[in-house]
Amino acid sequence: MIRRLISKVFGGSSGGGKPTILPLARHGIRREHIHPCALKVTRTLNDHGYAAFVVGGAVRDLLIEREPKDFDIATDATPEEVRQCFRRSRIIGRRFQIVHVYCGADTIEVTTFRASQGEPEADEDRVTAEDGLILRDNVFGSQTEDAARRDFTVNALYYDPENEEIWDSHGGVADAKKRVLRMIGDPEARYREDPVRMLRAARFAAKLEFRIDPATRAPIAKLAPLLERIPAARLFDEMIKLLLSGHAERGIHQLRAEGLHHGIFPMLDALLDDPARKAFLHAALHDTDERVRNEQSASPAFLIACLLWFDMNAAWHKLQDRGEPAQAALFAAMDQALEQQRDTLAFPRRFDGTIKEIWSLQPRFEQRSGARPYRLLTHPRFRAGYDFLLIRSKGGDAPQELADWWTRFQDANEAERAAMLQPAKTGEAKRRRRRGPKKRADEGTPNLA
Repeated sequence: MIRRLISKVFGGSSGGGKPTILPLARHGIRREHIHPCALKVTRTLNDHGYAAFVVGGAVRDLLIEREPKDFDIATDATPEEVRQCFRRSRIIGRRFQIVHVYCGADTIEVTTFRASQGEPEADEDRVTAEDGLILRDNVFGSQTEDAARRDFTVNALYYDPENEEIWDSHGGVADAKKRVLRMIGDPEARYREDPVRMLRAARFAAKLEFRIDPATRAPIAKLAPLLERIPAARLFDEMIKLLLSGHAERGIHQLRAEGLHHGIFPMLDALLDDPARKAFLHAALHDTDERVRNEQSASPAFLIACLLWFDMNAAWHKLQDRGEPAQAALFAAMDQALEQQRDTLAFPRRFDGTIKEIWSLQPRFEQRSGARPYRLLTHPRFRAGYDFLLIRSKGGDAPQELADWWTRFQDANEAERAAMLQPAKTGEAKRRRRRGPKKRADEGTPNLA
């Protein structure tokens, strides 16, 4: 326990060198750049006698003049001690315990400094597989040790709001300025500890437009199969982070370049090697990137519907060729496409309903006579289905004329809409007489939810 206390205050020798402390004049990040809730958390911890830093991506993003998405805090207080400092907080996680502190509608994630490998008294709190994969790690240590445990140098930067200083133990400030992604420690050993770091390397390189340091990149091709050991749900979370990063298109090309897509995105080869699918994927990812950058909503279910559309559509036509009625074939094909990919993509079943609604609306957009267009406008998923139709038209999978018709129909008045309706096809069953104009759908920004 004495050794642990000394390590907590002064840092252990195994944690790396003492940090270089950079004043405001060397980095330019002012206290005012930090989210008010993050400042409140650090001040409260300081008032209770604990060290507290804004850490990781927020510091990195501010250095390269990007707006941070999240402000995470690192402290020498244990999770239980952090919990006692904040009434609105809770401890989460088993593999790595962290504390969520709630500040109005915002959530600040607080982690405790973690120790370096090799603490003999900590075996019950750290579990590592034979190949180096960390299964559980709740061993706490010093700030210096914590910095050595982080993945990349640019993510191991600690900002002290009280003194407006950056603590840099591994040259992260210099790497950020050079826009290089460099692993802390031996890259192969670090990837074996957590293979998801390979995916993070590809995602950060794409998102930040950084180049991956050659030594950091070298082991990836050999170690990519280690991703098979990662729970499918965790891989799905990483995939969604990439697809909703605002740089999804560059991200999937980075995944393929590193040979990592087989573990997280197995259909990527088929999507990129088929010209029709490639054009559709480009349209879908470009649209998503634009929405994220414009701070509009973007739904994982919508993206999954895009990724699996061609598989579902092929199955649908195959079932119809066998004599299945179109409607029955459509629903069977949707179930088939979702179940075939669930093991690899591991997306939650709660997305199934939205995905199926988006797909099932596509044939209805072709029906432009009688009351059907009016009924479609009132469908709860009309906006998502319409956005999907736009992507299909941009990717060459649907006529541009059809997408243009629906764009005009939404904004037209009742007389214009009536004039736009097409005559019923020969042999088509008589439609029930429309009782009056349907209420127009919401005319706001399309929602992909």
